[in-house]
Amino acid sequence: MNKEWTGIGLMSGTSLDGIDLALCRFAYNGSRWSYSVEKAVTVPYSSGMADRLSRAGDMSAIEYALLDVELGNVFATAINSWLDKNEGVDFVASHGHTVFHQPGRGLTTQIGSGAVIAAKTGLKVVCDFRTKDVALGGQGAPLVPIGDELLFSEYGACLNLGGFANISFNAGGRRVAFDISPCNMALNFLAGRRGLKFDRDGEISSKGIVVEGLLEKLDSLPYYRQTPPKSLGKEWFDENLLPLMNVFLETHCVEDVSRTVAEHVAGQISAAVPEGCATMLATGGGAHNRFLVQCLENKLPDTSIVVPDALTVDYKEALVFAFLGLLRIEEKNNTLRSVTGATENSVGGCVYL
Repeated sequence: MNKEWTGIGLMSGTSLDGIDLALCRFAYNGSRWSYSVEKAVTVPYSSGMADRLSRAGDMSAIEYALLDVELGNVFATAINSWLDKNEGVDFVASHGHTVFHQPGRGLTTQIGSGAVIAAKTGLKVVCDFRTKDVALGGQGAPLVPIGDELLFSEYGACLNLGGFANISFNAGGRRVAFDISPCNMALNFLAGRRGLKFDRDGEISSKGIVVEGLLEKLDSLPYYRQTPPKSLGKEWFDENLLPLMNVFLETHCVEDVSRTVAEHVAGQISAAVPEGCATMLATGGGAHNRFLVQCLENKLPDTSIVVPDALTVDYKEALVFAFLGLLRIEEKNNTLRSVTGATENSVGGCVYL
């Protein structure tokens, strides 16, 4: 017998573009899941909120706690302004906004109070998806792969080109997934040097040439020698990539540094794609970067890189987090130890009724 659910997936990414909202419907026929994205929107952050989120890691405890509550109100307002009350929503699944991610120290935090969202929307809210896995010794990331496994199994691999690039694929009957490298976080930073929020179609990168010295230093970063499970966070970017880019920007133009970063990202991704992968789904904001996708195609001539419709490209993560929220409500595993390195699979997430 078919069962059906309707949920909202809510994401706030490291790029600080805004709040992604996706209204999703799911059905299960006893053996297979199906989904549809009914509508989706990105609600931009005010410049003040974006600035505060970018500085959250340096705030005092009281400032940080107040930001958690305020962001919860921002999320709730976005939902209430967008949602048609007759759409029959069963739940909201909110990823929140990651501020600290240090799984080696047993720490990961996502702000945007789920209690506030539930109180202000009157909807069931699932949030705080990562902390249970970290408590079980895992990386708390990536979490999307179980959605890849159950919703997008027709692809040999699923690639997300977000603030960081990450990949998931099935290897020998188990899901493997990990963060590959920085992606939009680095390219957007460089676009900012030209007064732009992002590098549309990779125009900035396409005008540059590869700086071999920078590429060698980027490719030599210790993270790339680690074996999965592994994950990246803003702290890693700030400590490792940002200083390198700033040093080379003193002697090279933005276009050349951006071209080098695009080459670095494409090279690390190509090294991560499993041998024999015939088709790879590419989503996330970076999938709109034609130059980056072209760099990937050049390095992966035997793999068909599929960039789907715009809704799936832009809102796949929100869709999958809605799905993770559904699995949490149904008390089914939504976090895979094979991906995160935890001691066991788990049902992650807090529920506010």
